[in-house]
Amino acid sequence: METLLTSLATASSDPITWNSLGLDPETSPIALDLGFFQLRWYSLAYLAGILIGWWYLLKMLARPGAPMARRHADDMVFYGTLGVILGGRIGYVLFYRPEFYLANPGEIVQIWDGGMSFHGGAAGTSLAMFYLAWRNKLSALRVHDYIACVAPIGLFFGRLANFVNGELWGRPTDVPWAIVFPHGGPIPRHPSQLYEAGLEGLLLFAILSVMFWKTDARYQPGKLVGTFVLGYGLCRFFVEFFRQPDQGLEHLSWGLTMGQTLTVPMIVAGLYLVVTAKGRRERVEPVAGTESIA
Repeated sequence: METLLTSLATASSDPITWNSLGLDPETSPIALDLGFFQLRWYSLAYLAGILIGWWYLLKMLARPGAPMARRHADDMVFYGTLGVILGGRIGYVLFYRPEFYLANPGEIVQIWDGGMSFHGGAAGTSLAMFYLAWRNKLSALRVHDYIACVAPIGLFFGRLANFVNGELWGRPTDVPWAIVFPHGGPIPRHPSQLYEAGLEGLLLFAILSVMFWKTDARYQPGKLVGTFVLGYGLCRFFVEFFRQPDQGLEHLSWGLTMGQTLTVPMIVAGLYLVVTAKGRRERVEPVAGTESIA
């Protein structure tokens, strides 16, 4: 990380190369290599997102007015993780490379090589939260509010892993911080993965944290998840102007990329949830924090 920051700070007219960042295209995706076992940054990113997200969720549940008990947190993390992994992979297969995986079905399960769709992961997680709420007779919308506050943590680590893996790079550019990615040809490109880590991860986490801890947003069902969905949609739509579209999906309807097309319904849905959240405020009564985490 120190090497990365130094390289970015001292960047001149010459593009930053992968080697100057202290990264090897052959070994950079691997965090730990014991010969018989390899731990990849991608897997480590998921692990960090799950563990830190679980810890943060417990902190939120300790506040008055939580929609579920402490005992539900473990189930929430378990089902949420399944939803992210299964939904993310299925979404990537269906939205981005259906022809390839139809011809190579065995590679569908090789998620350690990357290839996950946020939109598919979001849909999978949402279905998992609806199931959790139904099974335990909880408010599905409020359960979504809490998981939405945790989601940016996983997005942040996931985008950093995308960067270290040298995947999902940006469009060609001549900005001082442009990077020549190992599999992106000799052309300097936007480090769009870092843009997404900053916007979808850090910025959204900061906004949702302020809303949760400093306002009564958690008592307005749908406001937090609506803010997340709207915020992610806007951030992703913006970053797509700097991110290299997937091959064969450069432009769809109205000149939009696949990523932008999939965010349009998110923006609409998020805006609706935020605007209508205040009308649902009266249905939620705060309870003592000790009771809410029994």
